[in-house]
Amino acid sequence: MKALLQRRSIRSYEDKMVPDELIEEVVQAGLYAPSSMGRQNAKIIVITNKALRDELSALNNQIGGWPEGNDPFYGAPVVLLVLGKKGDGKEKYDGSLVMGNLMLAAYALGLGSCWIHRAKEEMTMPLGKKILDQAGLSADEWEGVGHCILGYPKGDIPAAAPRKADRVYYIR
Repeated sequence: MKALLQRRSIRSYEDKMVPDELIEEVVQAGLYAPSSMGRQNAKIIVITNKALRDELSALNNQIGGWPEGNDPFYGAPVVLLVLGKKGDGKEKYDGSLVMGNLMLAAYALGLGSCWIHRAKEEMTMPLGKKILDQAGLSADEWEGVGHCILGYPKGDIPAAAPRKADRVYYIR
């Protein structure tokens, strides 16, 4: 419950790599996310190579339309690229469940995380296709769902905003 109630999106990271053991624990949590009919169709590509991470950040920034030099990955050293299997109609849902597990596990392990969009667009471009190819995957079969960035938070974790009223209805 603590992770569910206290996890927040982190948008500032220390310049410090996350140990492989912690990355693997976060990834394992993602692999245990529920999936449509138990198919386990979502995949995770772990990106820790700084040059590739920076190249992907620049592409994400370009797609987002921000000024050159902006880092949509907020300095996080690790990018977990979540993919969904095309054609089953469930790719974004299964991938979203993986993303949720990744972010909750990161918080539970003392790491910061944030969901970064534009992975779907990236995987249709040359760099995205190169990443898929390096992983032995095809852009014809897989699409980007999101990026879970990971790292050590710089500064305090933000407090939760008050919850909006009128969001739960009981029918008994």
